[in-house]
Amino acid sequence: MIRKTFAAACIGLAALAAAPADAQNLRIALREDPDILDPTLSRTYVGRIVYMGVCDKLFDINDKLEAVPQLATGYRWEDPTTLIITLRQGVRFHDGEVMDAEAVRYSLNRHLTMQGSFRRGEMGDITAIEVVDPQTVRIKLGAPNASFIAALTDRAGMILSPKAAEAAGRNFGTRPVCAGPMRFVERVAQERIVLERFPEYWDAGNIHLNRVTYLPIPDNTVRLANLQSGAAEFGERMEPDDLRAIQRNRNLRGVAVEELGWQSIQFNVNNGERSAPLRDPRVRRAFELSVDRAAINQVVYEGMFSPTRQPIPPASAFRIPNFDPPARNVNAARALLREAGVTTPLQLEFTVPNNPDLRQVGEVVQAMAREAGFEITLRAMEFASSLQAAQRGDFQLYLVGWSGRTDPDGNIHSFMHTRGGQNDGKYSNPEVDRLLDAARVEGDVAKRRDLYRQAMEIAIGQDMGRMFVWHRKNIMIHSTRLTGYQPIADGMIRLQGMRLN
Repeated sequence: MIRKTFAAACIGLAALAAAPADAQNLRIALREDPDILDPTLSRTYVGRIVYMGVCDKLFDINDKLEAVPQLATGYRWEDPTTLIITLRQGVRFHDGEVMDAEAVRYSLNRHLTMQGSFRRGEMGDITAIEVVDPQTVRIKLGAPNASFIAALTDRAGMILSPKAAEAAGRNFGTRPVCAGPMRFVERVAQERIVLERFPEYWDAGNIHLNRVTYLPIPDNTVRLANLQSGAAEFGERMEPDDLRAIQRNRNLRGVAVEELGWQSIQFNVNNGERSAPLRDPRVRRAFELSVDRAAINQVVYEGMFSPTRQPIPPASAFRIPNFDPPARNVNAARALLREAGVTTPLQLEFTVPNNPDLRQVGEVVQAMAREAGFEITLRAMEFASSLQAAQRGDFQLYLVGWSGRTDPDGNIHSFMHTRGGQNDGKYSNPEVDRLLDAARVEGDVAKRRDLYRQAMEIAIGQDMGRMFVWHRKNIMIHSTRLTGYQPIADGMIRLQGMRLN
């Protein structure tokens, strides 16, 4: 169970004491501070939560995880590589500009071509984006892509104001202008992000909140204390023991939903000089065998999460059967290190986001790995900073999660493909690349599942390119004054229909 500190909670409460409550002003306590608020360049989960207020997408997902129109009204495939998307009329961006087919063409091209884009790898092989008329876009692909519509339900499908994006350039994320229900007001790093209701929103009748303030509070104890005191009305990704803590609190309600994503330990396989100790797959395999995933789940998360060896969640039709984590085997781990010619103890640095539960995971892993011949030093970092460090190769082991996507391509390709935009460890195997590319274009579920099975048997079973550790539950706690919240497995907080009573 995660250790709680009353002093830390008091600090957080004091910081928010000046924030007044209002009938329709919602305060959401976030687990981290988002990175840049630019859909093309951002990576953080909490950034996606903020985008739910600022940036509508071509498509969203419903509680059945089906793609449903948002800025689009529908789509059809002219042929296996030609997609027609029809757009909603009368939509305006926050700067008053019209959202039309040209804006869609501009935004998708920006995602594809902007230097540093993390969307490029999600969108696949687009060969042309054509404006048919103001409400119709034609997208041509180089090959069939079974995951393409799913990609457009997230940041790749967010449409930006071309006028604002051109004026701001790479500074767009400091003041994003999209077509969501709320417009951006201000951001104070590590303190707050403020949005206010956009009166000209296309679905304005379904928006009842006047203002939403997102409060980054990494310490879970402080987030819970703010919820209990009424200084915040919603807390995202709370801990399992928090559900027990609020059982007798009539003012709070807890909701636990299986997530689409995963938590992993990323190895620096070939990203700069710091990768040297982990280039041998035998060392990576030894590290895996030194760790007991089930014990981490019990010690830190009260057994509530699901230990895993793969990036596909249990509820997915693409889940690979009989691909389970190996049992912890310290003797086998030591033997692998000897075989690799490693002098023990092997010193490694383990980067963990600076949250109490993840720091505790780091401590448990540190103790386990020591028995197998690893000497682990923990490096706790603010989450957005840890992502930047990983991207430039400034890590060896990195505890990092992914919120997940409805299509398995979104959980795998970007992280395990040689050209994957979020493959910070630079794992690379040409056969894995071939299999992942083949799975991306295969429409048959059984055949796609088998392609992912083959890819994971190589990438994980043979190479240990990344160590997947658990699938969590998204635990949300909110005030009973709040109604209209829709718990969906992607963990997003959709403002449509929400109100404070």
